[in-house]
Amino acid sequence: MRILERSGLGEETCLPPAIHYIPPKPTMEAARGEAELVIFSAMDALFNKTGLKPKDIDILIVNCSLFSPTPSLSAMVINKYKLRSNIKSFNLSGMGCSAGLISIDLARDLLQVHPNSNAVVVSTEIITPNYYQGNERAMLLPNCLFRMGGAAILLSNRNSERRRAKYKLVHVVRTHKGADDKAYRCVFEEEDKEGKVGISLSKDLMAIAGEALKSNITTMGPLVLPASEQLLFLLTLIGRKIFNPKWKPYIPDFKQAFEHFCIHAGGRAVIDELQKNLQLSAEHVEASRMTLHRFGNTSSSSLWYELNYIESKGRMKKGDRVWQIAFGSGFKCNSAVWKCNRSIKTPMDGPWADCIDRYPVHIPEIVKL
Repeated sequence: MRILERSGLGEETCLPPAIHYIPPKPTMEAARGEAELVIFSAMDALFNKTGLKPKDIDILIVNCSLFSPTPSLSAMVINKYKLRSNIKSFNLSGMGCSAGLISIDLARDLLQVHPNSNAVVVSTEIITPNYYQGNERAMLLPNCLFRMGGAAILLSNRNSERRRAKYKLVHVVRTHKGADDKAYRCVFEEEDKEGKVGISLSKDLMAIAGEALKSNITTMGPLVLPASEQLLFLLTLIGRKIFNPKWKPYIPDFKQAFEHFCIHAGGRAVIDELQKNLQLSAEHVEASRMTLHRFGNTSSSSLWYELNYIESKGRMKKGDRVWQIAFGSGFKCNSAVWKCNRSIKTPMDGPWADCIDRYPVHIPEIVKL
């Protein structure tokens, strides 16, 4: 109860029907039902918005970390929409909340070697089979944060799509700390003392996430920062290595490189930590906090809810740069940079259509339940 009171989640987040029972009924049938509801809804919305036909999809990538049935979720999509027999399909599992950007990176690599192609990325997490029913506090936290959600994204290298494309993918930077034992085990699926399976979150998680972020921005910085910021960062880095390792590291001002930030809505602590480390304003993390409040942690799809929030607020203008940052088990920190090709009209549909006028809302530190 105390975790929920401090979670930052609102009262409109969604759990699948199987979790509404006491005790929950996490059957395979229920899990497939949730996957079909979320993934097919996202795909239908993509077809409606873009005019894309199923036969036009050349590459399909589906990522879902904890639910990996046979046949795969990508095969489920192929069967539902009768996609072509020569489609290049991929199903990514076990890669955590940052798998959405891994899928984007994979799609980019594939599009570089397959000209005149359309790639669809589907990002989701299926809650039904992974709801922990034990009493270990470290394993109860995911129950309080994770909720239903999914997104489908169309990427293309077709010249005919250039004019109507909303964004251009500029950079993807991936950082993996799995060589370190603590980082590898900080988000770990295992059994508790009673044999009940759950995801255990280590007390070192935020510190490990901070180290992963530092490594990621060390690579990202030279790609996006103005020369003045790069010089200050480089001088401080040299000073720490040569003169005094206790010098406070210089945190580059990434607000000079980006107009918008989409920080994975992994939890209030994650957003707080990144806001502090990157010296961001409340407005810069508004999309992340409001996404967490309205939808909860929807895992790898949360970045797309945040991007749609910015669009729904009418803030996305031509030339604006967006930085998406996500963390995942392993431990990984992945980030992507997008540049807006045209000013985005406020969408009339989408996840925020029925509630955007109510946001932003004040989120108290503690909500008594």
